[in-house]
Amino acid sequence: MHNRSIIYFIKRKPLNILLLAVPLAFIAELVHWNPAWVFLISAVGLIPLAGLIGEATEALAAITGPRIGGLLNATLGNAAELIITLVAIREGYLELVKASITGSILGNLLLVMGFSMVVGGVKHGLQTFDRRQAGNHAILLTLVIIALVVPSLFSHSIGSEFSIQVEALSLGVAAIMMILYGLGVFYSLKTAKGPMAYHDGGKRPAPEMGLVPAVILLAVATIGVVVMSELLVGAVENVTENLGLSEFFLGIILIPIIGNVAEHLVAVQVAGRNQMELSLEIAVSSSLQIALFVAPLLVFVSLLLGHPLTLIFNQFELLALGAAVVIAALVAADGESNWLEGAALLAVYLILGIGFFLLP
Repeated sequence: MHNRSIIYFIKRKPLNILLLAVPLAFIAELVHWNPAWVFLISAVGLIPLAGLIGEATEALAAITGPRIGGLLNATLGNAAELIITLVAIREGYLELVKASITGSILGNLLLVMGFSMVVGGVKHGLQTFDRRQAGNHAILLTLVIIALVVPSLFSHSIGSEFSIQVEALSLGVAAIMMILYGLGVFYSLKTAKGPMAYHDGGKRPAPEMGLVPAVILLAVATIGVVVMSELLVGAVENVTENLGLSEFFLGIILIPIIGNVAEHLVAVQVAGRNQMELSLEIAVSSSLQIALFVAPLLVFVSLLLGHPLTLIFNQFELLALGAAVVIAALVAADGESNWLEGAALLAVYLILGIGFFLLP
């Protein structure tokens, strides 16, 4: 930001008023408030911190150029959710972690795309985007579903979820997914047009932050996310017992929203500025990053944390993922969108949300 301070940068973002929740979460933990309040306040504190990681990443990407920026975006695009899930794995909440992977993909394809299309359609009527690029995204998303379905189905004939054979299958699939992700990043860096590219569209204003302030902000926000994640995950057991919310529901609905609110708002805002192609790129790229990078990385890191994570998802998650990819692909197939198609995506998300809430 040249001579401007980081504090000024934070103050000019209205969402960051929620940073007040960060010290309040500390106080709540120290004075032993009800764990449900600790969970809620920590969740609120995570929202602006995740946004600051995104802002710092955008600034670094703008400074380093579209190629290195694409690599930074591909690596740090979902840093907040990665940190939350790592803390959850360490504490043994494996079902919550797998549900959050599913929930992130569903949230991007249904909630974010749907809300973006509604906002853009109401303001601008019929909006258009690159039909061929939408087709490429549909292919990659279909590959993601195949990669997640195969271990889940084959595991029933191979052995129990935590047998050596099933763990080997998960590790093998995870390795292939990360290789595919690496190839996608390489392709994007070479062509500056791909699912992992740094998408500025030539229309976003350049961030006003310099290199040093951006690095400092990234470091501080990351530490903040780690601390808030510790408080959040530490209160999960009490929340599930006393509020009647299942660990599965927390993972599939609440955790993805908490970790990605800032990015979701960006996608909706650019759709409101009649940049629907950029909005879709943000939503789909985030889904692919979660599925092809974050999920496989968690499989490998979980071995080091002593709680091996497998890519075995239940039938409800697989059904929801399949439905989300199919409806999203159908909506984007013609290269056009309107508010009614967005409402249809939101309707599917709400229907799934009700079902997940009622699951025991």
